[in-house]
Amino acid sequence: MKLRLLRCLRSSKHSTMSNPREEELQSHHDHHMIKDLQTNFKDTTVKILLLGTAESGKTTIIKQMRILHINGFTDDERREKIPEIYQNIHDSIIQLVLQMDPLGLRLGSLTTERSANYILSLPAVAPEYFNEEYCDHVMTLWNDVGIRACYDRSNEFPLLDSAKYFLDNFARICEADYIPSTEDILHSRKVTTGISKITFRVPIPKCLGGGEQEFRMYDVGGQRDERNKWIQVFEGIQAVLFLISCSEFDQNLREDATQNRLQEALNLFRAVWQNRFLASAGLIVFLNKYDIMERKIRAGKHIVDYFPEFEDFSKRPQQQQSCFDECDWTKMFIKQKMVDITQEQFKRNSRNQCDFSYSERECYYHFTVATDTRCIRDVFSDVQQMILSENMNMAGSSLF
Repeated sequence: MKLRLLRCLRSSKHSTMSNPREEELQSHHDHHMIKDLQTNFKDTTVKILLLGTAESGKTTIIKQMRILHINGFTDDERREKIPEIYQNIHDSIIQLVLQMDPLGLRLGSLTTERSANYILSLPAVAPEYFNEEYCDHVMTLWNDVGIRACYDRSNEFPLLDSAKYFLDNFARICEADYIPSTEDILHSRKVTTGISKITFRVPIPKCLGGGEQEFRMYDVGGQRDERNKWIQVFEGIQAVLFLISCSEFDQNLREDATQNRLQEALNLFRAVWQNRFLASAGLIVFLNKYDIMERKIRAGKHIVDYFPEFEDFSKRPQQQQSCFDECDWTKMFIKQKMVDITQEQFKRNSRNQCDFSYSERECYYHFTVATDTRCIRDVFSDVQQMILSENMNMAGSSLF
């Protein structure tokens, strides 16, 4: 960092100065340079862009920043989330019922069949209120052995990651005085369209001068038809947080049933890494939803069935000391896929690609669970330190 450089320069100069007056003038000069550096640093808004495919967890990170840095959600704001949560539940139970026949599954009783017919008779929009009849039918379905078998094969059709969470908590959500908890809000899902942003301030560590730094974080839709809007916010971005869902190795895209979701995310990461408009931005990867990935592996899913090259990777001797089970191997395999992309040599075949054939930028990797506030607080603290240090360097470059 520049502060350390200034200290080193001052130390070097002191060793060659014999005149106390010169040392005093130099010390005074250095002090003002550091003050100018810190002022420039604090006056700069750090702009962070969240990128990744749909359902990778970008909007959940925005919610976490609000919880951690803007005092969370008021009761009125929590109540405003009820229709969104109701819709998540409604979509999930309808999808589970609809997929029974295509998967060759059968409901467990005539009672459950009546509940399925009731749910399918409703419109696609969730009820404004969950009455007793609706709640009874949903709980009957969720407790059915056939529906649970359908859920176990949910990688074969589009289903919200939060379906199990909300259905497991359905009795609480059905209560007349229900107010969404913070965890409910973090699990809720609404398709992001367009561009949204959140602005917050974080303390600057004393080693970087103290005070506060303003952050502005941008969230954009991850669907294919939303990505053409991304370039609108590329200007002035200091850091990109790229989210990739580790759990999606066995799923296909909603918008393209032939494309594996993890492969789509890797292809998108390559495009972001090579994009010339983001060449000067720091790049941090959140390998997200590793908790769901681990749950899938324990249930008998294997990434090698979708990425055959995993078999050779798992035989690498240099990885064996850090990988103790299939979950560790899978996490390291996905990370290595991204590391390999950053080391690829590429030629500029698009005006959006960097001019250089090999990127010397660093990329930082963190395994995350976006719905876990403690995890995101710890990880973002590290990310924040890195961004602030780099921003200090950028602010300081104008003084040299």
